[in-house]
Amino acid sequence: MEQALYRKYRPRGFDSAIAQDHIVKTLQNAIKSGRISHAYLFTGPRGVGKTSIARILAHEINQLPYDDDSMHLDIIEIDAASNRRIDEIRDLRDRVRIAPTSARYKVYIIDEVHMLTREAFNALLKTLEEPPAHCVFILATTEAHKLPETIISRTQRFEFKPVSHLKMAEHLGMIAKKEKIDITQEALEMLAKSGEGSFRDSIGYLDQLSAEDGQVDENTVRRVLGLPSLEQIEKLIDTIDNSDLKSTITALDEFQAQGINAAELAVGLSQALRSRIVSGVSMPDYVALLKTLLEVKSSSRPQEFLEITLLDFAGRRSKYEERSETSVKKPKAGKAESAPEPKLKPHIADEPQANHVTMSEFSIEDWQTIVSAAKSRAASIYTALKLAQPKLENQKLVLDFKFPLHQKKLNQAKSKELISQLIKEISGQDIAVECVVNKDLEKHHLQILETPVDDAAVNSISNIFGSAEMIET
Repeated sequence: MEQALYRKYRPRGFDSAIAQDHIVKTLQNAIKSGRISHAYLFTGPRGVGKTSIARILAHEINQLPYDDDSMHLDIIEIDAASNRRIDEIRDLRDRVRIAPTSARYKVYIIDEVHMLTREAFNALLKTLEEPPAHCVFILATTEAHKLPETIISRTQRFEFKPVSHLKMAEHLGMIAKKEKIDITQEALEMLAKSGEGSFRDSIGYLDQLSAEDGQVDENTVRRVLGLPSLEQIEKLIDTIDNSDLKSTITALDEFQAQGINAAELAVGLSQALRSRIVSGVSMPDYVALLKTLLEVKSSSRPQEFLEITLLDFAGRRSKYEERSETSVKKPKAGKAESAPEPKLKPHIADEPQANHVTMSEFSIEDWQTIVSAAKSRAASIYTALKLAQPKLENQKLVLDFKFPLHQKKLNQAKSKELISQLIKEISGQDIAVECVVNKDLEKHHLQILETPVDDAAVNSISNIFGSAEMIET
């Protein structure tokens, strides 16, 4: 069986390692000076050479030739994903005391170390802190944030970087030339972008395309990997911006019929939307849409999730346009003959009587819509919002509350962030939120249930604490 290209072109020495010069140089200097650490931690995205450089380091400190087809008895690789329990780590802790068979150091490479259980980390901690003089640990992980700080602090940490598209395309071109794969430069660049900074993924795609007859071009890459074209993406975005729900569904069905999966489509959409934002062509909620598109890949039903996300965005876009048209075209009372004016005029600094800052998009009339939208996001915040008296002041939305309890609840950073997000989703405008206590606030906005309550438990509470208002939640 022929060896996979990503294994065939795996680096065998520091000189052949690519795009991690900042790490290679430091390790080479440490070996030359004899300053070998007892524990190293390699972190970074997948497929950028963490395990390969760990193997090279293990051989270099032992002054052994590196042959990927065979491993030395004193260089032990452990997959933490399948050896994550405390029993395996206890066994490792006992074996590290045994001297190397022939090498200078016994090296343990623990891949995906973040998969170890908490108990396994505790068992490893003492050994990692004070290993025998003949033992070196090299830990590798894509998710360093899952490691206990006690583990990280006992290692020398090296952060691996994603490979740039330019460097990736250059490396793929070298491999294609050696393997006699006829591929265009545009196709190489597309493979480099599809790999998202991972050597292993990009080379794997090239290996998959090597079986194609004739020259491999951009269309071949899109067909084999199921990638949407830029023209298709732009067409889909236009249907969303135009709130054409039927055309949006039709376009999504066409992508599915072409074998383009939802995750790849979400990536293409994200790249196109980002380009629009960078170029200044941005519509309301683009950032919120980008955030939601990140969740498509992890969804259990990505196709349906993407469809609902885009239809929801298109629907909100339609409502935004309706409000904008109403605010511009609706005449003021008693001035039917005058030219249409925006519902709210922009703030003019020279007007001394202008105590309130009015805005062209968000209006107090939208408040009930925002309160209703909060109900499905956070019930506790929704309840407090119903008790607020909103007003626009000094370029901020000020929410008056009669009781400090409700003011403190919504004055938390996460609560104000949710309110600002809802305002932006509905009106497309960024507005700061401030919550204050107003003792003189009338209680007309409380919804009191005036009908008698027959519930025995509620009546019992009333007998103990006295009568109370029942507020709808």
